[in-house]
Amino acid sequence: MQVGSRRASEWTIHGERVVDDTRRAALSIADVELPTGVRFEQYVLRVPTAAMVIVVDDAERVLMMWRHRFILDRWVWELPGGYIDSDEDPAVCAAREVEEETGWRPRTLEPLVTFQPMVGTVDQTNLVYLGRGADHIGTAPDVNEAERVEWIPLDDIERRMRLGEIVGAGSVAGLLAILLLRAQGKL
Repeated sequence: MQVGSRRASEWTIHGERVVDDTRRAALSIADVELPTGVRFEQYVLRVPTAAMVIVVDDAERVLMMWRHRFILDRWVWELPGGYIDSDEDPAVCAAREVEEETGWRPRTLEPLVTFQPMVGTVDQTNLVYLGRGADHIGTAPDVNEAERVEWIPLDDIERRMRLGEIVGAGSVAGLLAILLLRAQGKL
């Protein structure tokens, strides 16, 4: 059902005020109204677009980083990636992040999946690329990024997710997409 140019279930935004604005995130509070007339304030976090890469080798292993995430206070496996600069090509960013964080250079990159991690609160596009093969470029991984870098067998990914070793939205979304491709015989 349409009401004017709006759908009957669409929320109305009456305004948004910025609480904090930094280079990497803007926090605001939006004044919103539900279709039923209920009005409330909703926190909104606007974050730059990020790119990450799933690098898969010929042995069907994926390049991952073991790192501590202070917000969760946990050690987890993650894919390499980072924020895209405003004038940067997303694929160039993705390849650069893999090199800086792992010491490996992906041989190829192709778009795999795009997603928003928390559509009710966070506005951030995440671009996940598939890299097929990689060359070790001899540089040590950035100690600020990861304690260690390893090639994890794809056959072990589901188990590590169940154990809570892989929890980040980007890593989970990308790895599930890879597992689906493999199940379809397209990897």
